[in-house]
Amino acid sequence: MGVIYFILIWFSALSFLFYGSSYYLSSHMTDEFKRYGLEKFALLVSTLQILGGLGLIVGLQFYPALIISSGGLALLMLLGFLVRLKIKDGFWRSLPAFMYFVMNAYLFYSSLV
Repeated sequence: MGVIYFILIWFSALSFLFYGSSYYLSSHMTDEFKRYGLEKFALLVSTLQILGGLGLIVGLQFYPALIISSGGLALLMLLGFLVRLKIKDGFWRSLPAFMYFVMNAYLFYSSLV
């Protein structure tokens, strides 16, 4: 794969490690999950984000981890995008979740071929 592919892996991995860990380090993320009406899933989602980010990095050497992680993160971000639309955040506030969905869906697809 090309340089762009590896840049996307690292960008996504570091983003999810940051956002996943921010739940434990900042009350802002806790407040966001309350706003979404998903506070009971906050620990699960943040843990999945951290595991997904680590999985992308591990996947650079162990391809099955890349497939599982990128697919899982794509699904997580698709659901995040739909939740943001449901709570009427609007397209522009929902766009980052959609872009992470597209990026990880691309990584997932590319890791399969």
